[in-house]
Amino acid sequence: MKPGWASDTVHRRAAREGYRSRAAYKILEIQERFRVVRPGDTVVDLGAAPGSWLQVLATLTRGTILGVDLQPVPPLPGVTTLVGDFTDPAVREQILAAVPMVSVLVSDAAPHLSGNRSIDQARAVGLGEDALALACRVLSPGGNFVVKSFQGEDFDGLLAEVRARFRAVHVYRPKVTRKGSRECYIIGKNFAGRETC
Repeated sequence: MKPGWASDTVHRRAAREGYRSRAAYKILEIQERFRVVRPGDTVVDLGAAPGSWLQVLATLTRGTILGVDLQPVPPLPGVTTLVGDFTDPAVREQILAAVPMVSVLVSDAAPHLSGNRSIDQARAVGLGEDALALACRVLSPGGNFVVKSFQGEDFDGLLAEVRARFRAVHVYRPKVTRKGSRECYIIGKNFAGRETC
């Protein structure tokens, strides 16, 4: 449990409702607002540990769900997981072998924080660019994309890259995001195809 979470009402709600972390409510909000996951979709979740997004995704689709993280994810019914760094070419090949065509790619991955806001923001954008590069390889035309980022000087570049590849793009800050955080999500809907990558 992270410091301060015992007094976090959202964390207490997550524990009461059986979610592995408060992050579950972020993907629930995104889904309610943007309908990124459809029944039957194949979904890849990057930065999946401890598995709260996977828990939600498993209620939204009957399709294949693959979670990828540096840390093992405790088992969940109907969900496949892979331990590895999705920026590693060998791990990307494992993802492609497991799910050759993907309907939705989501990423709640975050870099290890240094405490330096500029460095951390640049690392988060870089991770977002890596997730977008993978989306370009695995997404079917018309697919959807959700990626966590942090607003700052490099953010607009990542946003422009997503806009070049998806027909509808939104920036969204879930209501459960902690006060003072610069965290937000870029939602790309209706992938225009690999020729845009």
